Amino acid sequence: MSSEVVLQVTGASKRFGGVQALSDVGITIRSGEVVGLIGPNGAGKTTFFNVITGLYTPDAGTFELGGKPYKPSAVHEVAKAGIARTFQNIRLFPEMTALENVMVGRHVRTGSGLWGAVFRTKKFNAEEQAIAQRSQELLDYVGIGRYADYKARTLSYGDQRRLEIARALATEPTLIALDEPAAGMNATEKVVLRELIDRIRKDGRTILLIEHDVKLVMGLCDRVTVLDYGKPIAEGSPYDVQRNEKVIEAYLGAGHKAH
Repeated sequence: MSSEVVLQVTGASKRFGGVQALSDVGITIRSGEVVGLIGPNGAGKTTFFNVITGLYTPDAGTFELGGKPYKPSAVHEVAKAGIARTFQNIRLFPEMTALENVMVGRHVRTGSGLWGAVFRTKKFNAEEQAIAQRSQELLDYVGIGRYADYKARTLSYGDQRRLEIARALATEPTLIALDEPAAGMNATEKVVLRELIDRIRKDGRTILLIEHDVKLVMGLCDRVTVLDYGKPIAEGSPYDVQRNEKVIEAYLGAGHKAH
């Protein structure tokens, strides 16, 4: 595994009124890793995701992506910088086709601009054709290529989850952040999801994963960070984290069996 640091966050903090949602949270993710972020409800996991991806402006913290400082202040700028994400609650364009949804993600890497779109320039048309081709390849990659012309709302729940991942991959991210991708899935869909995430990792992508399915996290992740009340309480290998007394008390419970 590469020692190159993809994401380095130090001292991330975020307050909402009288609630300290994050307090001095840090994380280091290296190239090719799958890093899990777990903890009980209200621990600050999604707040941390929203901070690093530009949905929330942090109150404090330093942020580096690929060794360069970045300011997580706008979603589109973060996407351009190289972080793509999915959401706990699916956010697709329901009346657009699966192919069109992926193409939307791909446009963050285009260069034709507004005038090219308005006047349908030769460069714009060539770029659109390339975007469509790449988007179809990504649909094939996640296993739903046959549904390219289906409206997103007509796809099964599991396929919509995979469509979100395809759209995130379309931005050619340095880091892909998955926010509870297995939420609401049945056992069969979770197996398919695990195989897809494992494939993404084997193809050289770096992944940050929030997930309540402990078995899935422990089976996929190289390292795990645990939050509780907005603060990190443990970090390490899945083996070590599952045996950490603070993690057992705050999240896993005394009856948890290590995977």
